[in-house]
Amino acid sequence: MGWRGAGGTTGRISGIIAAPMALEVGIVGLPNVGKSTLFNALTAAGALAANYPFATIEPNVGIVAVPDERLAVINSFQKTEKLLPAAIRIVDIAGIVRGASSGEGLGNKFLTHIREVDAILHVVRCFGGTDILHVEGSVDPIRDIETIDTELALADLETVTSSLDKAERLARTGDKEAIIKAELLKKAKVQLNQAKPLRELDLSADERKAIKSLGLITAKKVLYVANVDESDVLGEGPLTQKVRERAKVEGGVVVPVCGKLESELSELPEADRKEMLESMGLKEPALATLTRETYRLLGLQSYFTMGPKEIRAWTIPIGATAPQAAGVIHTDFEKGFIRADVFTLDDLKAHKTEAAIRAAGKLRSEGKSYVMKDGDIMHFHFNA
Repeated sequence: MGWRGAGGTTGRISGIIAAPMALEVGIVGLPNVGKSTLFNALTAAGALAANYPFATIEPNVGIVAVPDERLAVINSFQKTEKLLPAAIRIVDIAGIVRGASSGEGLGNKFLTHIREVDAILHVVRCFGGTDILHVEGSVDPIRDIETIDTELALADLETVTSSLDKAERLARTGDKEAIIKAELLKKAKVQLNQAKPLRELDLSADERKAIKSLGLITAKKVLYVANVDESDVLGEGPLTQKVRERAKVEGGVVVPVCGKLESELSELPEADRKEMLESMGLKEPALATLTRETYRLLGLQSYFTMGPKEIRAWTIPIGATAPQAAGVIHTDFEKGFIRADVFTLDDLKAHKTEAAIRAAGKLRSEGKSYVMKDGDIMHFHFNA
């Protein structure tokens, strides 16, 4: 099940195939909190980074598959040559230190990298020990979060101050858009002057859109990754609880991850990995949870196409319409969209085949206004 041209025949494809959604998340944190260990485990990128600050000078980029058990379920009813899960791009950004916004450490080199990502994974050290030195000399996750927030807020403050000066000059001419923009920037400046992130501001949808257009870092969504010790893989210790309390205030999410354990798991064959997880009472690596939560953080969902060549999860924003979903496969599909045949995984479980689903009257025909639901299985009809 995938796509058909008008009349139910396969349409000739012309034009440019739409690239997969290039949404990115950036991994940030102080040096030596486990950022690169996490990145390498997520992407199976190889050896761990050296144990010293500024090991990662330029950002590393990896593609991470989003774990989705539904692919295997579909595969149990439709034999295929390959399974293709959804994926997100992960960027490992150089460690940020106190004073980075004023030139300490790598200075402003990290700013461009963070401005370009769509959301942030903030890695916080929640394990003790002296084997890995902490850049501040002691382990305090809340202090570390505030250090990063302060540096990013100071960087944003510089951008907002510059933009505000321009907006106020234009506002004095009576320009209505400039007047509105200046008021928004004043609100943002007050927040940033308190070293508080803009994501905590109560903004309207239009105001958030305007803030986003400025590339402000602290307006981005954040997921906290508590890097925990092997003795606390569920993150039940006091350090992680502090991070949870902090995240709760922001309406954020915390995922505990033992970077050391996940790194070891990522290097094991599947059978050994499963055995190791079972021995620790775990169903799956914590990174699977982290990846799914990151997908949700970005406001994404998946729909599926199925056939003998491939079963594939396609990434779309929550709220996307059927034509927009078709356009992710190919630009021509959105332009020439006629309708979509849709059924659910429950329909497939109940009736086993597309033909049986159709015979049972469960195959729905949806038009241009249809809003996609997570897990829809689609067949698009379009004018070639």
